[in-house]
Parts: sequence; structure tokens; C-alpha cells
Amino acid sequence: MIMCGSLNVVRYLVAGISLILILNGCALFGGFFSKEEEKTPAELMSEGTNKLKWGDFEAATEAFQKVKDRYPYSRFAVEAELKMADALYGGEQYDEAFEAYNVFERLHPKNPDMPYVIYRKGLCYFSQVSTFDRDQSVALRAKEEFDRLVKRFPRSEYANRSRRMIRECYIGLAEYELYVGHFYFKMKKYRAAMGRYQYLLENYPDMGQYNEALLFYSKCREKLAIEEAEPKRSFWRWLTRS
Repeated sequence: MIMCGSLNVVRYLVAGISLILILNGCALFGGFFSKEEEKTPAELMSEGTNKLKWGDFEAATEAFQKVKDRYPYSRFAVEAELKMADALYGGEQYDEAFEAYNVFERLHPKNPDMPYVIYRKGLCYFSQVSTFDRDQSVALRAKEEFDRLVKRFPRSEYANRSRRMIRECYIGLAEYELYVGHFYFKMKKYRAAMGRYQYLLENYPDMGQYNEALLFYSKCREKLAIEEAEPKRSFWRWLTRS
């Protein structure tokens, strides 16, 4: 019985030592492989740039994020911030991209890529503009960013692009006003419709909708004149019947 007990103790000791060795070995090899897989900031930037080029925006975002997290003081860190915003934009994560560009502008206001950053901020809004029959608040925000770029960097190549985008914003805003005006007109809410047409005429005179807006503005005035005259006609008809 004593021999059996001793043998059991020995077995337990051997099993425990073996388990410890196995766990240490796993940790050792795990550390070895993790070090082997550790990439330099230059390698991560190259990987992210290639992924971005080929449209793998999620992988590109991850690579640039690793540069930011692991090597925040490297010479690649600032570039990684900007390229990560580009990757988010490419992946149509426009709100996240806008915030990334916004943070970049706040942290690096004198960076030579600032015209590009502001232009991209405008595109983040403009890319969310759907059809002209929807709320155009994002078009207004896009226009604000493009306007800001033109004022700050009037000679930049992105200023020229922004001028074209500002016109696109105006066209969308004019179409929206015309659409809403027509909606009120069909509902026979002529005063509300006339207000929309008048706003378009005063604010977007050169966008291609001017003549149509002017025509319906005149129609609204005619309809309102008839509505205002109708009670007088009814009164006189009542008098003559009396």
C-alpha cells in the first residue's frame, strides 16, 4: 500500500512538471512567433498603402491603425493618420472618415496637405447627398467646407476642384427647392410654394431652374389672387340674390 501511494505521488509530480514545461514551452514559442511577426512601421505603411491601392480598405485601416498605436512617435505616424482617414473614406465610412480628417486638421493645422484634408472633409458630406428630394443639409455642410477651402487656399488645385463642387452643391439645393415648391403647388398650398420658388430665384439664379421657378412663381400669384377674389365674388352674388 505504501508503494502504491508513493507511485501515485511520483506520477502526480511528473504530470505537474510536464504541464509546467508544456505551458512554458507554449509561452516561449508564442513569444518567439509574436516577435517574428512584429512588423516595422515602414513595413506596416507599405502594407497599408498597398491594401489601400487595391481597395481592401478594412485591412488598410488596420495597418495604419497599428502604426498609430505601436509607433506613435515614428516618422510615419502623421502619414498613417491621414492615410487611415483615406481608407475610412474609401470604405464609405463617411462619418468616421470626417472625424479622422477633422482630428488631423486639429492636430496638424500647418501640415502642407491641409487643402487636401479640407477638400476630403467636404467630400465626406457631399458623398452622403442622396437624391434631390431628400433633406439637403449635408449638401449645405459640404458647401461650407468647400467655401472654407477656397478662402484659405485660393490657389490650391483643391480650391479649383472645390469651386466645381460648390456649383454641384448649388444645383442640388436648387433642385430641392424646386421639388418642394412643386409639392406644395400640387397640394394647393400656393403661398408656401411661392416662398420656395422665391427663395430659389433669389439664391440660385444661375443653376438652370430659374425659368421653371419663375413660371410657377407667377402661377402661384395667379392662384392666390383668385383665392383672395373669391370671397368678394361670393359676397356680391349673395347681395344680388337678396
